[in-house]
Amino acid sequence: MPGHTTDTSPFGVMLTAMVSPFHEDGSLDLDGAQVLASHLVDTLGHDGLVVNGTTGESATKTDEEDLAVLRAVLEAVGDRATVIAGVGTNDTAHSVEAARAASAVGAHAVMAVSPYYNRPPQEGLVRHFHAIADATDLPMLTYDIPKRTGVAIELETMLRIAEHPRIIANKDAKGDLEFAQWGIATTGLAWYSGDDILNLPLLSVGAAGMISVVGHVVGDRLKAMAEALWAGRTQEAIDINASLLPVYSGMFRTQGVILTKAALTMQGLPAGPVRLPLVDATEAQRDMLRADLALGGVRGFSA
Repeated sequence: MPGHTTDTSPFGVMLTAMVSPFHEDGSLDLDGAQVLASHLVDTLGHDGLVVNGTTGESATKTDEEDLAVLRAVLEAVGDRATVIAGVGTNDTAHSVEAARAASAVGAHAVMAVSPYYNRPPQEGLVRHFHAIADATDLPMLTYDIPKRTGVAIELETMLRIAEHPRIIANKDAKGDLEFAQWGIATTGLAWYSGDDILNLPLLSVGAAGMISVVGHVVGDRLKAMAEALWAGRTQEAIDINASLLPVYSGMFRTQGVILTKAALTMQGLPAGPVRLPLVDATEAQRDMLRADLALGGVRGFSA
């Protein structure tokens, strides 16, 4: 697996769920995707990237567009970073085909979110994730984010899901530290924080790393925070986390991809507009974001 990986952090420590850059007319900016991926890996020290997830606007991209972004990112950084393809949908057969397609173009792993909207029972979740894992030889992450999907993966269900040999990690955006601790202690899965405000708490109870959104602008500092914690420099990790609080809160004052693309644009990096039903940040939102990022010490922003 490319990137800095270990047995305990099989996809690395610092990953970001990358935006999909668009041109002003809403079409894919594949050159921009390569520039951004290279910036995240080479400048901000990312070990890996997740493409075609929530922040990648997978819900409003076609399958062909998802594959085009995946190919572009693999070409740009696939030799030195882990590239994980989001393949989650609320249709198991569709996700199976997406996983096969991602494998065929060279993805290093796949990630699948719980099926949204149709709110399957727990047995349906087990069968859904196992069917996707059966579809390829790639390692796989589950993604538990009930505030978006409408269904939470229960602990007993997660234990059953984890029995599949290719399901080796979980991205946790449940916001439940009790569940996370039980999951880390009992499932054998590498646990990745998928909720930026809980990065340090989750790392402190055994998470393997982070799949971030704010990593687009502070990935290097998040990685330094994890390294400080694991090296026993606890106060340093606490201080880094405290310095990032305005960034955590500021970039989620509205839907995360909206303000992430606004921040990247302010930094002169490829991002472009969002696609409907999302809408671009207002001028007032951009002004508040500038203040939040300046308070959080993000490079390129001054108080």
